[in-house]
Amino acid sequence: MRIIMLVDMDYFYVACEELRHPQIRGVPAIVGSDPKEGRGRGVVMTCNYKARELGIHSAMPISAAYRLKPDAVFLGADFSYYDEVSAKVMAVLKRFCSKFEQVSVDEAFLDVSAKISGYGDAQQYASKMKNAVLEEVGIKCSVGIGPNKLIAKMACSQAKPDGIKVVGEQDVKDFLHGKKIIDLYGVGGKTSEKLAAMGYRTVEQLSKANAMQLIDRFGAFGGELIRYANGIDDSEVTENYGAKSISREFTFEKNTDDANQIKDAISRLSMQVGAEAEKGQEYFKTVTVKLRYYDFTEHLHSRSIRMTGDPKTLAHTAISLYESSANKSKKVRKLGVRVSNLVSRKGQKRITQLLF
Repeated sequence: MRIIMLVDMDYFYVACEELRHPQIRGVPAIVGSDPKEGRGRGVVMTCNYKARELGIHSAMPISAAYRLKPDAVFLGADFSYYDEVSAKVMAVLKRFCSKFEQVSVDEAFLDVSAKISGYGDAQQYASKMKNAVLEEVGIKCSVGIGPNKLIAKMACSQAKPDGIKVVGEQDVKDFLHGKKIIDLYGVGGKTSEKLAAMGYRTVEQLSKANAMQLIDRFGAFGGELIRYANGIDDSEVTENYGAKSISREFTFEKNTDDANQIKDAISRLSMQVGAEAEKGQEYFKTVTVKLRYYDFTEHLHSRSIRMTGDPKTLAHTAISLYESSANKSKKVRKLGVRVSNLVSRKGQKRITQLLF
């Protein structure tokens, strides 16, 4: 018998900010682009539940969020800090399982089959794990539990916020059949509309569909839809080794708009990040420069490049991002350099063997 958990941190970016800015707890808070008093062109990355009560949500234009709540707390993203908090959370979660798979900065699957005797123990075990994360890191999370990743993922959606939802093997059919098609994991708006046009509006209807009809309409995905509608998912919880990104930051003793001083700092950070990538035998494809200005507004500027591991190329790209994107009229307080989209060098004979 498999018992799989999906652990998802609640409004993670804002929760991280609450750790170092406790005063924002209990008020609408948003992490995303600079709203620029309603003229910003970016989006909301995440927000807490106080903001969601006002109709604000992830991926909403930041200008729309500002119009809904202009006096909300708007914060720029600090991915290096979020990675640090995430690593602490994941270290706690690993203690509670025999197999672990981190799927994003704030989400992980745990196979706890060997840790508990059955679903009767799952609620208490998940509660113990949640408490450990809260006590040791200060982050709240939601937990979905089921016989496979699919059910655990969907159960977790129902557990939010800060809850636990257990779906035992014997409960899978009832759990799925009461749901609309759009609630089935992997089904988006367009797919839902296409299925509705074919007469399938509930997961129960889809579970009894003609497989060949769906395969003719959706290809191999049609077969997956049938399997998902019947609660079937054989994918294993598999360890993902290796870093998701590498970054370094530097805070100036005094705010500065001296371009040479800023570029020298970017160059030093680039060499440090490059050295870390080399130590881990990693190539990288995306370079990001973070600039925090004197007024604490923060901007991220990214560029995809040809896959490389060369620190000099990293430094050149990072400096170029600064030169082309920075607001030269504002003094810089803090800056950072990050590389992501990492690929292991191990087993690679030549860099030209990689896909670009």
